[in-house]
Amino acid sequence: MSGLTKNLPFLNRDFCRRVLRFAEKTFDWDAFPSNRGFADLERAQMRFIGSGGSPKVNDTETLKPEHFTLSLLYKHPGKYAACHAHEIEEAFLVIDGVLTVGWEEDGVVVEAPLGPKDMILNARDIPHGFRNAGVTPVTMSVMVGVGKPLPPRYLYHPKDVDADLAASFGARDGQVLKIDPEGQHPLQRMMAHYVVRYDEQPTTWTAAGFGKKIYVGDGAAPPSTARKEMFLIPPGVGVRPYTRDCEEAWLVLDGHITVGWEEDGKTIERQIGPKDVFVSPAGKARYFRNDDVNAATVFVAIGSPLAGDPDYQPAAK
Repeated sequence: MSGLTKNLPFLNRDFCRRVLRFAEKTFDWDAFPSNRGFADLERAQMRFIGSGGSPKVNDTETLKPEHFTLSLLYKHPGKYAACHAHEIEEAFLVIDGVLTVGWEEDGVVVEAPLGPKDMILNARDIPHGFRNAGVTPVTMSVMVGVGKPLPPRYLYHPKDVDADLAASFGARDGQVLKIDPEGQHPLQRMMAHYVVRYDEQPTTWTAAGFGKKIYVGDGAAPPSTARKEMFLIPPGVGVRPYTRDCEEAWLVLDGHITVGWEEDGKTIERQIGPKDVFVSPAGKARYFRNDDVNAATVFVAIGSPLAGDPDYQPAAK
C-alpha cells in the first residue's frame, strides 16, 4: 500500500461506505408487499444500491443509486415471480441454482432456463416472470437500469387472475415456447438477443492480463442505459488506478480481490470476496488486484451505455 489514508478521513469514510459485504447484510423477506398472502410468490431481497423493484426506497443500509440499482434475490424451489413489466430494462444474473425466465406476448410465453453466470436483460416494457423449477435455491443479482424505477406493472398477478394462469406467466392454452434464435415466433428470436450464457460468450484478454466477457454491450445484449461485463482475474494480476466518467460497481462471484482508490499519491484498499460489492463514483481513481492463490470472477456494472474502455495498465510488481 503506497501510503495510508490516516490523514484523509473523508476519503477513508467514503471508501468504507462503498465496500458492501454480503456477510454484514440481511435478506428482507417482506421487500415486495404486493406478494403478501401469496406463498408461491415468496422471495427475499438484499439491497446494495437503491431499492430495485421494492418500494423500500429509504433503506439507510444501501447506497443511493445513480444510473442503476443492484440487489440480490433469493428464491426457494417451486416459487415464482408474477409476470410484470418495467419502463426500463432489468438484468437478472444467476449466481446459484437454475432460473427459468418467461417473456409474454398476447398469451404466448417464451421461456429460457439460466444457470450460474448466465444473464438475461429483460427489455423495457416486455412482460416477464421467473420461477425456480429446480431442486436447489436460486440466488440471483437484479440490476434495474435507472436509479429510481417506477413500481412494476403486474399483468398476471394471482390477486387479479386465476392462479394457474399467473403461475404460467400468462400463457394461455399451453402456449409455452422455448427460446430460439431461429424460432417462428418473433418473441423467441427477440429473447435470444437478450440472453447471455457464460460458456458461450467469448473471452477477450486485456494487455493488463485479465479476461473480459461482454454481457451488455458490443457483441452481447444491446445496451440502452448501462453496460455489464464479466472480469476473469488470474492470481497475481491487477491494474493500475484508472477513472471513468460514470459510476462502476463490482460484484464478486468467485475468489477474492483487493479493491482500492488512489488520491494525491495515497491509497486505501480492502479485500472483498464472494457476493461482496464495491462501488466507485465517477472520476474516482480505482484499481483491483488478485492477491489470492485462486482466480477471481467479478461482474461489473458500468453506468453508461457508451462503448469505450479505460487504458488498463498492469499493476506494478
